[in-house]
Amino acid sequence: MQLVTPAIGLVFWMLVTFSILLFILKKFAWGPILGSIKDREDSINQSLSQAEQARNEMAKLQGENEQLLAQARQERDAMLKEAREMKEKIVGDAKSSAEEEAKKVMARASDEINKQKSAAMDELKKEIASFSVQIAEKLLAESLSNNEAQQKLISHHLNELTQKAQA
Repeated sequence: MQLVTPAIGLVFWMLVTFSILLFILKKFAWGPILGSIKDREDSINQSLSQAEQARNEMAKLQGENEQLLAQARQERDAMLKEAREMKEKIVGDAKSSAEEEAKKVMARASDEINKQKSAAMDELKKEIASFSVQIAEKLLAESLSNNEAQQKLISHHLNELTQKAQA
């Protein structure tokens, strides 16, 4: 059991050595170790504050991005509305232009129909006058002969005229 129990001299020299080591460590090592720990703590705190600033900036940028997106949507909607209005205006203008053109065409066609009708009436009047002259000639030619023949001729020519007029 002697190995397990240390001698007093050994304990004394161990305490002296430990004290000297503790003094040397306190004098030379604890300062730099604590300084480096303090520096490390400061750099960690600084990194945390920078991360918080970056998070705040990201939130701010995200808010700005959302505002920009909302503004872009509004501009897009305004552009679409303006395009629809322009389309409706163009379609309306085209419709009114087509209606005006149709009215002009209808007016020209009506004028042309009236001219053709008038020309046909004039032609019909000329033909009736021509038939009347022909009947008068035939009547005069027959009038020199007998009265009964005149009546027959007049009936015959009137029947011809009524048939031509009906046709």
